[in-house]
Amino acid sequence: MAPTLVPEDWTLVVTPREFRREDVVVLEHPERPGYEMVKRIRGVPGDIVDLRVLGADEWWVEGDYAQASTDSRSFGPVARQHLKAKVVLVYWPADRRRVVR
Repeated sequence: MAPTLVPEDWTLVVTPREFRREDVVVLEHPERPGYEMVKRIRGVPGDIVDLRVLGADEWWVEGDYAQASTDSRSFGPVARQHLKAKVVLVYWPADRRRVVR
């Protein structure tokens, strides 16, 4: 997720009532149960992504660094059940403290 997040960042996450396009989220990899990763929501149900309409329970997620990201471009859309939390801020290290947008 660089440049938004780097491996040394400590973040605060929340479980929102709903997820929105452009949220940075923690999700469970759809093909590797228990493996969590951080991605940005690029498509929500009803959006057209890669010449297809996302279904009622399909979310398109992508990493901010496309050249080195495993995301919906490789495994396809994810179901809502895989979206676990929303990243809201980086709190450590102190010089990178900020709200995540």
